[in-house]
Amino acid sequence: MDLLTVLALPLLGALLLAWFGSHRFAAELNAGVSCATLIAVAFLVLHVLRGGPLLAIHEQFFVDSFNVFLVALTAFVGFTTALFSRPYMRIEEQRGRLNAKRLRLYHSMYQLFMAAMFLALLTNNMGLLWVAMEAATLSTVLLVSLYRTRASLEAAWKYFILCGVGIAQALFGTILLYFAAERALGSEGMTALLWTHLNSVKGQLEPRVLGLAFVFLLVGYGTKVGLAPLHNWLPDAHAEGPTPVSAVLSGLLLNVALYAVIRSKVLVEGSIGSYLPGHMLMVFGLLSALLGAFFLWRQRDIKRLFGYSSIEHMGIITFAFGIGGPIANFAALLHMTVHSLTKSSIFFTAGHASQTADTQQMDGIRGLVSISPTIGWGLMLGSLAILGMPPFGVFASEFLVLTTAMREHPWTTPWLLIALGVAFAAIFRKVQPMVFGESDAPPLPHSPALVPVFVHLALVLMLGVYIPLALADWYRAAAQLIGG
Repeated sequence: MDLLTVLALPLLGALLLAWFGSHRFAAELNAGVSCATLIAVAFLVLHVLRGGPLLAIHEQFFVDSFNVFLVALTAFVGFTTALFSRPYMRIEEQRGRLNAKRLRLYHSMYQLFMAAMFLALLTNNMGLLWVAMEAATLSTVLLVSLYRTRASLEAAWKYFILCGVGIAQALFGTILLYFAAERALGSEGMTALLWTHLNSVKGQLEPRVLGLAFVFLLVGYGTKVGLAPLHNWLPDAHAEGPTPVSAVLSGLLLNVALYAVIRSKVLVEGSIGSYLPGHMLMVFGLLSALLGAFFLWRQRDIKRLFGYSSIEHMGIITFAFGIGGPIANFAALLHMTVHSLTKSSIFFTAGHASQTADTQQMDGIRGLVSISPTIGWGLMLGSLAILGMPPFGVFASEFLVLTTAMREHPWTTPWLLIALGVAFAAIFRKVQPMVFGESDAPPLPHSPALVPVFVHLALVLMLGVYIPLALADWYRAAAQLIGG
């Protein structure tokens, strides 16, 4: 019942907001639906922690320690982003960038996007997972193009075409997976794409077919993760869409796409009996971390800057999952958590900073601390957190990844250190004048919603100093499921 509620609430919210989304109370309704979903997820988490993995609706839906952790993270960031979007979108409407019709589209598509994310995370069917990822693509295309400017339409089309090609590759990989599974499961062919069934017979699946399937699945879903060289859509989508969309793209969609890759990796490694899938993830992850770090130096748009930072950090997470083992998987899950919380908080402050200066160009954003101390310090603290400064949680997860790489794959350590060093220098160099420069810009007409910023950063700080025992056990259980 808890699982069905989690799936139904965002869909109901999308329908309600498609009808009432142009009214003044639409932002509150959007936040209320997101809050109700978060409460339903809390009950689902308690159910799984007490009773173990859960199968529902003829085994079409499945919850274990791995995906319930991501469901909780998705619901929390979805709720805080809905809170942030209330004053942000009203300021955009007052400045003439949006009208009531487009606000209705935004609110309804936001909840439809959340529904697609929950469906992708909770489904046990690899085919339905593909459908959910396609639904997420279609809903976010409409969100990215919300402003209807030439740049936003171009970014939306680039996102649609590149991710559409990627999803097509993932579909072919899913078909190959079905081909291999039907031969192994025989009379159970109708349920051949259920992950739990596949996992129980993965040692009997044809290794060559599974290996080829993983290549297509990695390329397909890796496009949505933003792995280099499949990343070209990501910076444009972040820069041209509304800031709440940038927050959920970085904080949620990239995680869910990587979740699909990791579920596939578990099956393929068990079938082919080698670490080839892990090595592929390491190569893609290391390339993404390096490319994302070096491209940071060329950016002039604040949202593009942190879009490339997302590429770098998803590369680090992918690299950690590629190493595998209990410590690396634990570090990857921890980094998933702190990156989602930190990056969404950064986009919250970057959005209000852009509204304060009336530009996204970093050269035009100055003196945030003097104009609005909460925005300025929120951006500075968020930037220090994402750069891995202790005692924030990003430092803890990156330290675990580095020490594991030193022990198991020493040749990768210099490249990781170069990526981290270049990213630190680039972001710190660009953020400092925005926060501490001089400006005479007027304050915002609405008080910015910065409580989510400091709540996120407080959680990231806590995870760098102390990980609660229950959460640590949760991470360990999920790491073991992945292959620890």
